Amino acid sequence: MSNTSAVTERVFREEYGRVFATLVRVFGDFDVAEEAIQDAFLVAIDRWPDSGVPPNPAAWITTTAKRKAIDGYRRERVRAEKYAVLAGASSNGHQEIDILEDSSLQDDRLRLIFTCCHPALAIEAQLALTLRTLGGLNTREIARAFLVAEATMAQRLVRAKRKIRVAGIPYRVPPDDLLPERLAAVLAVIYLIFNEGYSASEGDDLIRHDLCAEAIRLGRVLIALMPDEPESRGLLALMLLHDSRRDARISSSGEPMLLEDQDRLLWDRSQIDEGLRQLTFAERRRRPGQYQIQAAIAGEHAQSGTPDQTDWPRIAMLYGLLTKLNPSPVVELNRAVAVAMAMGPEYGLEIIDSIRDELDPYRWMHSTRAELLRKLGRYDEAREAFLHALELAENAAERSLLNKRLHEMEGTSRGAR
Repeated sequence: MSNTSAVTERVFREEYGRVFATLVRVFGDFDVAEEAIQDAFLVAIDRWPDSGVPPNPAAWITTTAKRKAIDGYRRERVRAEKYAVLAGASSNGHQEIDILEDSSLQDDRLRLIFTCCHPALAIEAQLALTLRTLGGLNTREIARAFLVAEATMAQRLVRAKRKIRVAGIPYRVPPDDLLPERLAAVLAVIYLIFNEGYSASEGDDLIRHDLCAEAIRLGRVLIALMPDEPESRGLLALMLLHDSRRDARISSSGEPMLLEDQDRLLWDRSQIDEGLRQLTFAERRRRPGQYQIQAAIAGEHAQSGTPDQTDWPRIAMLYGLLTKLNPSPVVELNRAVAVAMAMGPEYGLEIIDSIRDELDPYRWMHSTRAELLRKLGRYDEAREAFLHALELAENAAERSLLNKRLHEMEGTSRGAR
């Protein structure tokens, strides 16, 4: 890949959400914004190899996208009044369309999240639409995150955008009295963005630092908006504690490092300390929630000097509490791992087998099951589970790790025969 192509790809991955949020504010239309961004990047791919990458590529993309959208309005000869306003805004370099602001907070991306998380939309549509528009994830990546077919997710996204347009849902942070009714969806969206960055479902890189950083930034902005909401602080604590392990999660050869194999001296102590402070502040409110519990689990790992010092019985107990608050097969999978560490692999495997059908499209279920089968010496079954995980994994780094674990196990199994 040429240097120009690499920069173009990086700009798309890192700046898509910010540019999209700005364009939605300008044009008030999701489809127009999306098409304009795509057109702008096509122009960049054509021009930048000859003209060079501009000093501020994100601003260049934004300006080009605005012009592309305005050209589209001109060609269609519709919305003449709006076209005049937009053309003036483009030439003056600033936005002149009135945006109602019921909060003192000014942030295009947060406005976009609250728009996507309007209660008129189904919760699944809220989450999916925000991942598409703010995170820049493609339909296939979002479908994988929700464990549904790509066609199903595509229909869900189309319906959500149509609902926003037809219902005239405003692009704004809602008044303070309406914030609580959207909080759960907003928190879920931010965490999904972080998770896609923390463990990218596609591509060559295991970690998308841009998405992790954006999710943490949005978490901080949300706390500024709702400083007394414990779950907002719980989510920020959770993301900080997970992100603190960033430098230890990839080996020098680019392969993923499992938690028990990581060099804990590489963990970011400043992030751990901040995460624990946020968690303590949240817990003082005595309103426990799922993000606070997950942060407490991450905190147990962060405070363990070695894998052997990890308090697995407490982690299993915390996952039990989380299952009651937020029952899901993925949470149950994580509980199975903790139970396996605390009591033995056979107990964890029993839990996984009880949810196996529900998580069949989920690559981590198969790889986790493979590891427990390997520990029990059931090598043929473990090999089958590893191969199934490989079929589902599309991230190059994950595939490398799975192949390595499979080869290590096959060496062990031959020695045992």
